[in-house]
Formats: sequence, C-alpha cells, structure tokens
Amino acid sequence: MTRKNSRIERRSLPSLTSLVLMTAALIALAYASPLSGASQINASTSVQQAESQGAPSGGPEALHLIVNRSLVVTSPARIMRVSLANPDICDAVVVSPTEILLNGKRPGATSLVIWGQSGQMQTFDVYVDLDVLDLTGDIRNTFPNEPVKVSVSKNIVTLSGHVSSAAVADKILELAQSMVPNKNDVVSLLAVPAPPTGEVLLKVRFAEIDRSAVRQLGVNLMSLPPAKNIGTISTGQFSPPALGQVGSGTGGYTLGSLLNVFIFRPDINLAATIQALQTRNLLQILAEPNVLTESGKEASFLSGGEFPFPMLQSTGAGGGVPAITIQFRQFGIRLNFTPTILPGDEIHLKVEPEVSSLDYSNSLTITGFTVPALAVRRVQSEMELRDGQSFAIAGLMDNRVTKTMQKIPGLGDIPLLGKIFQSESLSKNRTELLVLVTPQIVHPLPPGQVPQGPQFPMKFLPPATSGQGQASGQ
Repeated sequence: MTRKNSRIERRSLPSLTSLVLMTAALIALAYASPLSGASQINASTSVQQAESQGAPSGGPEALHLIVNRSLVVTSPARIMRVSLANPDICDAVVVSPTEILLNGKRPGATSLVIWGQSGQMQTFDVYVDLDVLDLTGDIRNTFPNEPVKVSVSKNIVTLSGHVSSAAVADKILELAQSMVPNKNDVVSLLAVPAPPTGEVLLKVRFAEIDRSAVRQLGVNLMSLPPAKNIGTISTGQFSPPALGQVGSGTGGYTLGSLLNVFIFRPDINLAATIQALQTRNLLQILAEPNVLTESGKEASFLSGGEFPFPMLQSTGAGGGVPAITIQFRQFGIRLNFTPTILPGDEIHLKVEPEVSSLDYSNSLTITGFTVPALAVRRVQSEMELRDGQSFAIAGLMDNRVTKTMQKIPGLGDIPLLGKIFQSESLSKNRTELLVLVTPQIVHPLPPGQVPQGPQFPMKFLPPATSGQGQASGQ
C-alpha cells in the first residue's frame, strides 16, 4: 500500500507543478492585460450591435444601448464586484463569473464600474438612447425619396438631411413628434430649398350687374268740402291723404300728398290720389385693378371712398354727458391678397376681394344723423395657380322678389270692385357678381429700358424758353 501510494504521489506531483505554473501565468496575463482593452469587450443587443467607442487615454470607455434592450459585457478575468451610479437608467446583472448583462430602462447616462479578481478597476460610461428603429422605417416608407437621417442621443432625436420642400419637412417633423414620449425632444435640422423670390402682378376684374324693377299701385279716396260728409278711404300704404284747413275765412283745404295722379270731381266733391308707378334701375360696375407686390408680402387696393360714422364715447366711472365722435368707414372696391411663389413657377394665392356700396334703404337716424348701411359682397379664398392662369373665385347671383299688399277688410274682398280698396307694391332685384383673378410673375426691366407712357389726346403747353422767361419777368 505504501508503494502504491508513493507511486501515486510521484505521478500527481508533476500535475500539481503544472497547475501552479498555469495559475501564475494567468495572474501575469491579468496584470499585463486589464479590462480596458476594447477587444475584450463583446457588447451586443437583440436588435442592434451596440457601439463601444474608445475614449482618450486613461478615460472611461463608452457603451451605447437602447431602451428596453440588453447588452452583454464580457471580461477575460473573473468579476468580483459591479457598481452602477443610477440604477433607474440601467441595471446590471452578473450572469456568469466573466459576463455582465446591462438592461436599458429609460434614456440617460450613467457610470459602470467593474472590479476584477486581481483588484483591477475599469470604468465605463453607459448611454441609454431611445429606440428610433421604427421611426426610421416609417420615414423611409412614407417618404422614400427624402434622404433623412435620424440620430439619437439619450432622449433627444435629431432629424437631418435635405428635403424637397418645407411642407415635407413639417410632415416629417410631425411624424417624429408622434412617435416619441415628448414632442419637444425632437430637433429638426432638415434643410429645405430656398423659396423663389420675385414680384407678383395680380390682375383682378370685378364685373357686377344690379337690376331692379318696382311696381306700385294704390288708390286713396277723399270727400272734400263743401260736401256734407268729409273723410278719406285709404289702405295707408302710400302716403294716406291728410286734410288741412288753409284759413278760417277762406274755406280752403290742403292735401298732404297728391302721390303721382290726382283726380277731383267738383260736382260731387270727390277726389282720388293714385299711386301708379313702374321703376327700372340698372347698375353696372366694371373695375380692373392691377396690384404689384413681393412674394410673401400682403398688398391691398381700394377704389371708393369713406363715409362719416358717429361713435358714442363712454364717459367712464366719473359720469357726465357722453360725447359723440366721428369715424370714417371705407366702401367701394377693395382687394387684399398675399402671393407666394412656389417652385415650378407656381403661385400660392390668398385673396380677399370685396365690393361694398352705401345702402340708404337700411339707414339709421341718430340725433339727426343719417347713417347708411353697407351692402357688402366679399369673398375669401386660397388657391395655387401657374404663371398667367386665370381663375374665377366668385360667381354670385342673387334674385329677390318682394311683394307687399294691403287692403281694407271686407271692401277689399269684393270681386272686381274690391281692387279699389287694395294697394300693392312689387319689387324684383337681380344681382350678378363675377371676380376673375390672373396672377403673373414679373421681373424688373434692365437698366436703360423705360416703358412707354400713356398717349394723351391733347398736347400740354410747351416748356418756357429763356427769352420767354425774361420777357415775363420784365
């Protein structure tokens, strides 16, 4: 038994010596190669390979991972202890003696410290970024022709690249803001082409036709002195007759209104005033204002006038008599428009034409002032046209019929004869309005080219010569 054991000990001695030598070699290798080697860190996530960027000499290395994703850090030596500065951003789980699993929780940055078996310490800067893979895919699918780059740092998403127009840049920004927790964390650095510059000449044609027809028919009957029974019969629609005595000794009477037909029978002392009128009115307005402005700037045009409008001023808390001030309101043909030149010689036009006139039929009388109303036809529209194209932005047709009839009850219902005790007023109105708009892109004339002026039918006085000036001075 002793020999056998001796043989066994002699056989195991070389194995023990080999084990000691291998342990020493590993310790020396650990001292010679600490954890800081970039080749010794194998970091990966389930979707995207995390970047391990080398820091300056002696500084911590950077590890990037995505929210709700994992990253595995492998060490060549046994890991003895791990510390995280902010566990709310990322947590670390030791899954084996040489591997650490990092899980991203929310965007931010924190520090990771690892201690090895030999006492060596290595520091890492861990950056947890938002997941923008879905956002990048949606932008590429929705705007395949727009080279947009999406980059993320912590919770800030940055959009960069060149896009075809400002409208596309706004749409991409809206898409990105809808896919992040806070829309204010999206920064747009998208470059758009510079808008075309120039001047726009707007040619507008206002064409309005206003036609009206009025028909009035009515009879007022009167019994005048020296008849025994003096009185009047009227529907009251057209200035009912009013009898006034001229003097006590003359016995004459005056009539307040004779309308347009007056008939008197002295033998029976019977008189009649008849309102029988037909009126036809025609109003035509044709205006062609031309207004020039710069792209993106508002321009206005007014052809008309101003009328006084009384305004009541408040006296405040002190009381007193309120004062009336006069302000002026504009009326006539007005045009407000804002053009914007787009790529491809297209013009985005925001136009607001207006035609207004004084309407005394709806006027208001205040303390002796007659304030007319305004009949306004206004249109607001936006459109996109090419250079030189025309567009009708308003086609208004207004047909109105107003009929007013008054009669004396009972007498006005008698067949045929009842027409004498009836009065009628019929009014018809038809208004047609058309507004045509033609925008044109114009450019200034080169130096030396002056446009030809208007041709005057008569010549002006010739300029005075030096001799004529001296003669006039003498």
